[in-house]
Amino acid sequence: MDATHAASESYDLTPIRELYPFPTGRLALPGGTLSYVDTGGDAPPVVLVHGNPTWSFYYRRLITALRSTHRVIAPDHMGCGLSSKPQTYPYSLSTHIDNLSRLIDHRGLGRVDLVVHDWGGAIGMGWATRHPERVRRIVVLNTAAFLSPRLPFRIAVCRYPLFGDLAVRGLNAFAVAATFMAVERPLDPAVRRGYLLPYNSWANRVAIQHFVRDIPLAPRHPTWAVVDGIDRELPVLREQPMLILWGGKDWCFTDHFLAEWLARFPAAEAVRFDHAGHYVLEDAHEELVPRVVRFLAG
Repeated sequence: MDATHAASESYDLTPIRELYPFPTGRLALPGGTLSYVDTGGDAPPVVLVHGNPTWSFYYRRLITALRSTHRVIAPDHMGCGLSSKPQTYPYSLSTHIDNLSRLIDHRGLGRVDLVVHDWGGAIGMGWATRHPERVRRIVVLNTAAFLSPRLPFRIAVCRYPLFGDLAVRGLNAFAVAATFMAVERPLDPAVRRGYLLPYNSWANRVAIQHFVRDIPLAPRHPTWAVVDGIDRELPVLREQPMLILWGGKDWCFTDHFLAEWLARFPAAEAVRFDHAGHYVLEDAHEELVPRVVRFLAG
């Protein structure tokens, strides 16, 4: 593989290198460059799609577990992780789906396995519903790819004019709070540092705020029709095996969302981890990672 073994020049990864020792490549896109992990064997490829306010760091244990048997690709969405953080950019679901599609084509991937979490559900399924013939298996982790009026107050307030900017971009409140509120088991300080490392300034938190604003709560929102369109196309993926691994104590993606997934994919295998929160890969990795490895090897 020709992935460049260089991360963003803006970050010193030394403090987290033991946790995140992976080679990263960069793909030039309109408006910026996308950073991505591409490691492991030649086949089969598995694409790990993160959400907000995480980055490919979220998948570090899964990358390590899979790279001996799979080619593992884990992008950082534009504005996230080690990718560029342009201040004037169309940070929208449609753009993130297009970027994922460009990366998959750029890396020459054929049929892929998908693992999705948080916003990665809408982004990954947005790509998958366009290319169902290129999807082999799907792993779903506390996410949605359908409309819902449910928005917790603690996220809703981050959308407020002025207050949201000051909290999310000024104080890094969204990303910092997630390192406590998205887990049931306290994170090691080094892991917390890893999650927050790319979001170290007002400018570098631009995508976090745009992801929050891109949550569609009414039909007039431009992303409403995009999510609705993805949901309408989800049946084209019913033939692909699906494994749903769910943190039962997630206060954002609650069991309501798990029920919605099962209504759309009644043949899916689902496992609920009663003790785990939204960052289910942190709280339940000892049980979850081996399940994913077995499922993708099936």
